[in-house]
Amino acid sequence: MPPGAVSTLIKIAVASLLVGMALSFFGLDPLSVLEGLGETAKKIYEVILGFLRWAVEYVLIGAVVVVPIWLALFAWRRFRGKG
Repeated sequence: MPPGAVSTLIKIAVASLLVGMALSFFGLDPLSVLEGLGETAKKIYEVILGFLRWAVEYVLIGAVVVVPIWLALFAWRRFRGKG
């Protein structure tokens, strides 16, 4: 085997394991991935979009509190001459 081949094979195996675990988390198995590649991409897209819709709501709620506090602290530091 050429030098570095074992290292490359281990990296590929670890990457495959991580991707496989992620796909399993989304409820996918190897057969379903091969049978419906288009549906798989659509399913992954829908899961990601659902997560983003969920996350944006909480980011906005948090921003209502965090941004005014940050602005007040920023202004306080600026007016005291430490910014």
